[in-house]
Amino acid sequence: MASQITTLTFFKYKNLADQIWAFGMMQFAHSSLRKTEGLTFYKLLGTGREGFDPRPDWSVYALLQVWETEDKADEFFRHSSLMKKYKKYSSENWTLFMRNKMARGKWDGNNPFAMHPGLADEIPYIAVITRATIKVKYLRRFWKSVPASQRPLKENAGLMYTKGVGEVPYMQMATFSLWENQKALDDFAYRSKEHIKVIGDTRTIGWYKEELFSRFQPYRSTGSWNGKNPLNFTASVPH
Repeated sequence: MASQITTLTFFKYKNLADQIWAFGMMQFAHSSLRKTEGLTFYKLLGTGREGFDPRPDWSVYALLQVWETEDKADEFFRHSSLMKKYKKYSSENWTLFMRNKMARGKWDGNNPFAMHPGLADEIPYIAVITRATIKVKYLRRFWKSVPASQRPLKENAGLMYTKGVGEVPYMQMATFSLWENQKALDDFAYRSKEHIKVIGDTRTIGWYKEELFSRFQPYRSTGSWNGKNPLNFTASVPH
Protein backbone atom coordinates (compact mmCIF):
# COMPACT_ATOMS: atom_id res chain seq x y z
CA MET A 1 0.00 0.00 0.00
CA ALA A 2 3.04 2.26 0.26
CA SER A 3 2.63 3.66 -3.26
CA GLN A 4 -1.14 4.16 -3.04
CA ILE A 5 -2.45 7.41 -4.52
CA THR A 6 -5.88 9.01 -4.67
CA THR A 7 -7.42 10.91 -7.57
CA LEU A 8 -10.44 13.18 -7.53
CA THR A 9 -11.93 14.22 -10.86
CA PHE A 10 -14.59 16.88 -11.36
CA PHE A 11 -16.70 16.98 -14.52
CA LYS A 12 -18.75 19.95 -15.70
CA TYR A 13 -21.76 19.56 -18.02
CA LYS A 14 -23.30 22.50 -19.82
CA ASN A 15 -26.45 21.37 -21.60
CA LEU A 16 -29.41 19.33 -20.39
CA ALA A 17 -28.70 16.29 -22.56
CA ASP A 18 -25.18 15.95 -21.18
CA GLN A 19 -26.43 16.44 -17.63
CA ILE A 20 -28.94 13.62 -18.13
CA TRP A 21 -26.12 11.41 -19.45
CA ALA A 22 -24.00 12.23 -16.38
CA PHE A 23 -26.88 11.43 -14.03
CA GLY A 24 -27.34 8.06 -15.74
CA MET A 25 -23.66 7.25 -15.32
CA MET A 26 -24.11 7.39 -11.55
CA GLN A 27 -25.63 3.93 -12.09
CA PHE A 28 -24.12 2.67 -15.35
CA ALA A 29 -20.43 3.47 -14.70
CA HIS A 30 -20.15 0.91 -11.91
CA SER A 31 -19.74 -2.11 -14.17
CA SER A 32 -16.69 -0.61 -15.83
CA LEU A 33 -15.14 0.79 -12.65
CA ARG A 34 -15.44 -2.53 -10.81
CA LYS A 35 -13.27 -4.16 -13.49
CA THR A 36 -10.59 -1.44 -13.56
CA GLU A 37 -7.15 -2.85 -12.83
CA GLY A 38 -5.39 -1.34 -9.84
CA LEU A 39 -8.48 0.46 -8.53
CA THR A 40 -9.00 -0.43 -4.86
CA PHE A 41 -11.82 1.99 -3.97
CA TYR A 42 -14.04 4.42 -5.83
CA LYS A 43 -17.10 6.61 -5.39
CA LEU A 44 -19.32 8.19 -8.01
CA LEU A 45 -20.40 11.48 -6.50
CA GLY A 46 -23.01 14.08 -7.20
CA THR A 47 -22.46 17.62 -5.96
CA GLY A 48 -24.40 20.28 -4.11
CA ARG A 49 -24.98 23.90 -4.94
CA GLU A 50 -22.68 26.70 -3.81
CA GLY A 51 -22.39 27.28 -0.09
CA PHE A 52 -22.91 23.60 0.81
CA ASP A 53 -26.54 23.77 -0.17
CA PRO A 54 -27.61 20.08 -0.19
CA ARG A 55 -29.82 20.57 -3.24
CA PRO A 56 -28.13 18.96 -6.27
CA ASP A 57 -25.95 20.85 -8.70
CA TRP A 58 -26.86 18.96 -11.88
CA SER A 59 -23.98 20.56 -13.82
CA VAL A 60 -21.10 19.06 -11.80
CA TYR A 61 -20.27 15.46 -10.90
CA ALA A 62 -17.15 13.92 -9.34
CA LEU A 63 -15.26 10.63 -9.33
CA LEU A 64 -13.10 9.68 -6.35
CA GLN A 65 -10.62 6.83 -6.92
CA VAL A 66 -7.93 5.12 -4.85
CA TRP A 67 -5.16 3.40 -6.82
CA GLU A 68 -2.51 0.81 -6.05
CA THR A 69 0.01 2.92 -7.98
CA GLU A 70 0.16 6.09 -10.05
CA ASP A 71 0.90 3.98 -13.14
CA LYS A 72 -2.47 2.26 -12.78
CA ALA A 73 -4.17 5.64 -12.54
CA ASP A 74 -2.35 6.92 -15.63
CA GLU A 75 -3.40 3.85 -17.59
CA PHE A 76 -7.04 4.53 -16.74
CA PHE A 77 -6.99 8.23 -17.57
CA ARG A 78 -5.13 7.72 -20.85
CA HIS A 79 -6.78 4.61 -22.24
CA SER A 80 -10.05 3.82 -20.45
CA SER A 81 -13.08 3.84 -22.75
CA LEU A 82 -15.14 5.03 -19.77
CA MET A 83 -12.93 8.06 -19.23
CA LYS A 84 -13.06 8.86 -22.94
CA LYS A 85 -16.86 8.95 -22.68
CA TYR A 86 -16.74 11.24 -19.65
CA LYS A 87 -14.41 13.62 -21.47
CA LYS A 88 -16.62 13.55 -24.56
CA TYR A 89 -19.78 14.56 -22.71
CA SER A 90 -18.27 17.02 -20.23
CA SER A 91 -17.39 20.58 -21.13
CA GLU A 92 -14.52 20.60 -18.62
CA ASN A 93 -12.77 18.10 -16.39
CA TRP A 94 -10.12 18.47 -13.72
CA THR A 95 -8.18 15.71 -11.95
CA LEU A 96 -6.17 16.18 -8.79
CA PHE A 97 -3.56 13.53 -7.90
CA MET A 98 -2.99 13.25 -4.15
CA ARG A 99 -0.93 11.40 -1.55
CA ASN A 100 -2.65 10.70 1.74
CA LYS A 101 -1.27 12.44 4.85
CA MET A 102 -3.82 11.24 7.37
CA ALA A 103 -7.21 9.55 7.50
CA ARG A 104 -9.42 8.80 10.50
CA GLY A 105 -12.75 6.99 10.50
CA LYS A 106 -14.47 4.73 8.02
CA TRP A 107 -16.18 4.84 4.64
CA ASP A 108 -18.52 1.89 4.00
CA GLY A 109 -17.03 0.12 6.98
CA ASN A 110 -13.36 0.58 6.10
CA ASN A 111 -10.70 3.25 5.82
CA PRO A 112 -9.66 3.21 2.13
CA PHE A 113 -6.72 5.64 2.50
CA ALA A 114 -3.19 4.59 3.47
CA MET A 115 -0.69 7.23 4.55
CA HIS A 116 1.92 7.80 1.84
CA PRO A 117 5.60 7.68 2.89
CA GLY A 118 6.80 9.94 0.09
CA LEU A 119 5.35 13.34 0.98
CA ALA A 120 7.26 16.32 -0.46
CA ASP A 121 8.26 19.10 1.94
CA GLU A 122 8.28 21.69 -0.84
CA ILE A 123 4.56 21.29 -1.64
CA PRO A 124 2.48 23.50 0.67
CA TYR A 125 -1.00 22.65 -0.62
CA ILE A 126 -3.47 20.70 1.52
CA ALA A 127 -6.61 18.91 0.31
CA VAL A 128 -9.28 17.76 2.73
CA ILE A 129 -12.09 15.25 2.27
CA THR A 130 -14.63 14.82 5.05
CA ARG A 131 -17.48 12.36 4.71
CA ALA A 132 -20.41 11.32 6.89
CA THR A 133 -23.63 9.36 6.90
CA ILE A 134 -26.13 11.43 8.86
CA LYS A 135 -28.67 9.76 11.14
CA VAL A 136 -32.19 10.30 9.82
CA LYS A 137 -33.49 11.74 13.09
CA TYR A 138 -30.84 14.49 13.00
CA LEU A 139 -31.11 15.45 9.32
CA ARG A 140 -33.10 18.65 9.87
CA ARG A 141 -30.98 19.81 12.78
CA PHE A 142 -27.73 19.07 10.97
CA TRP A 143 -28.59 21.00 7.82
CA LYS A 144 -29.82 23.96 9.85
CA SER A 145 -26.32 24.20 11.36
CA VAL A 146 -24.43 24.05 8.07
CA PRO A 147 -24.79 27.67 6.80
CA ALA A 148 -23.30 29.18 9.96
CA SER A 149 -20.47 26.65 10.15
CA GLN A 150 -19.42 27.27 6.55
CA ARG A 151 -19.66 31.08 6.61
CA PRO A 152 -15.99 31.55 7.63
CA LEU A 153 -14.92 29.76 4.43
CA LYS A 154 -15.85 32.81 2.38
CA GLU A 155 -13.58 34.98 4.53
CA ASN A 156 -10.53 32.70 4.23
CA ALA A 157 -8.19 33.92 1.49
CA GLY A 158 -6.24 30.66 1.66
CA LEU A 159 -9.15 28.56 0.38
CA MET A 160 -8.50 27.75 -3.28
CA TYR A 161 -11.54 25.59 -4.06
CA THR A 162 -14.34 23.82 -2.25
CA LYS A 163 -17.32 21.72 -3.25
CA GLY A 164 -19.93 19.68 -1.45
CA VAL A 165 -20.16 16.17 -2.88
CA GLY A 166 -22.13 13.09 -1.92
CA GLU A 167 -23.48 9.64 -2.68
CA VAL A 168 -27.04 10.20 -1.48
CA PRO A 169 -28.44 13.76 -1.23
CA TYR A 170 -28.96 15.03 2.33
CA MET A 171 -27.90 11.74 3.99
CA GLN A 172 -24.48 10.62 2.70
CA MET A 173 -22.53 13.79 2.21
CA ALA A 174 -18.90 14.82 1.87
CA THR A 175 -16.92 17.99 1.43
CA PHE A 176 -13.78 18.60 -0.58
CA SER A 177 -11.61 21.63 0.05
CA LEU A 178 -8.25 22.73 -1.34
CA TRP A 179 -6.04 25.09 0.68
CA GLU A 180 -2.92 27.10 -0.06
CA ASN A 181 -1.18 25.80 3.06
CA GLN A 182 -1.64 24.28 6.51
CA LYS A 183 -2.08 27.64 8.23
CA ALA A 184 -5.08 28.56 6.06
CA LEU A 185 -6.73 25.26 6.92
CA ASP A 186 -5.98 25.58 10.63
CA ASP A 187 -7.39 29.11 10.72
CA PHE A 188 -10.71 27.71 9.54
CA ALA A 189 -10.72 24.42 11.44
CA TYR A 190 -9.45 25.57 14.83
CA ARG A 191 -9.98 29.33 15.03
CA SER A 192 -13.47 29.66 13.55
CA LYS A 193 -15.97 29.70 16.44
CA GLU A 194 -18.75 28.57 14.07
CA HIS A 195 -16.81 25.53 12.92
CA ILE A 196 -15.65 24.71 16.43
CA LYS A 197 -19.28 24.71 17.59
CA VAL A 198 -20.22 22.14 14.92
CA ILE A 199 -17.30 19.94 15.99
CA GLY A 200 -18.57 20.13 19.56
CA ASP A 201 -22.12 19.31 18.47
CA THR A 202 -20.83 16.33 16.52
CA ARG A 203 -19.32 14.89 19.68
CA THR A 204 -22.19 15.65 22.04
CA ILE A 205 -25.15 14.98 19.74
CA GLY A 206 -23.67 12.11 17.74
CA TRP A 207 -25.53 12.82 14.52
CA TYR A 208 -23.37 10.60 12.28
CA LYS A 209 -23.75 6.86 11.68
CA GLU A 210 -20.31 6.82 10.10
CA GLU A 211 -17.69 9.48 9.42
CA LEU A 212 -14.24 9.90 7.91
CA PHE A 213 -11.80 12.80 7.94
CA SER A 214 -8.78 12.78 5.64
CA ARG A 215 -6.00 15.12 4.53
CA PHE A 216 -3.95 14.83 1.36
CA GLN A 217 -0.96 16.41 -0.34
CA PRO A 218 -1.87 17.29 -3.94
CA TYR A 219 1.15 16.83 -6.19
CA ARG A 220 -0.21 16.82 -9.73
CA SER A 221 -3.10 18.53 -11.47
CA THR A 222 -4.45 17.87 -14.98
CA GLY A 223 -7.26 19.34 -17.05
CA SER A 224 -8.99 22.64 -16.40
CA TRP A 225 -11.68 24.22 -14.26
CA ASN A 226 -13.29 27.53 -15.13
CA GLY A 227 -10.87 27.86 -18.01
CA LYS A 228 -7.58 27.12 -16.22
CA ASN A 229 -5.69 24.49 -14.27
CA PRO A 230 -6.27 25.43 -10.61
CA LEU A 231 -2.85 24.08 -9.58
CA ASN A 232 -0.02 24.70 -12.00
CA PHE A 233 2.78 22.74 -10.36
CA THR A 234 5.20 23.37 -13.20
CA ALA A 235 5.05 27.11 -12.62
CA SER A 236 4.59 27.29 -8.86
CA VAL A 237 6.13 24.31 -7.10
CA PRO A 238 9.55 22.73 -7.70
CA HIS A 239 9.67 18.96 -8.04
